[in-house]
Amino acid sequence: MSIRLTEEPFDPGALLTEFTNGRSETGAVATFTGIARAEAGQTATLELEAYPGFTEAEIGRIADQARERFGLHDLAILHRVGRIAPGEPIVFVATAAGHRRAAFEACDFLMDYLKSRAPFW
Repeated sequence: MSIRLTEEPFDPGALLTEFTNGRSETGAVATFTGIARAEAGQTATLELEAYPGFTEAEIGRIADQARERFGLHDLAILHRVGRIAPGEPIVFVATAAGHRRAAFEACDFLMDYLKSRAPFW
């Protein structure tokens, strides 16, 4: 399980390649990449803050729930903080499971939490 916050831009394709490497028993990987929107020109930059240590721990608590509830083999979450320009990836979530339904549902569960209740400001 990997949960990271970063101020640096990231490549979702590279993250997916890294996440899927060597998974001979995983039947499904689901991913979600969120991209910062310009909101029809109303947003020049988005700025997100997190409390180091606390934010990762809270996300980890929900990630543990997802692992147990959906029987995940693994998961990865990378979330940007700091200044993010429209068009840049802001969040990457990957879930690995034996079957597609569990991978899809876990990815959706985690994104719902990150979008609505995760401790970002």
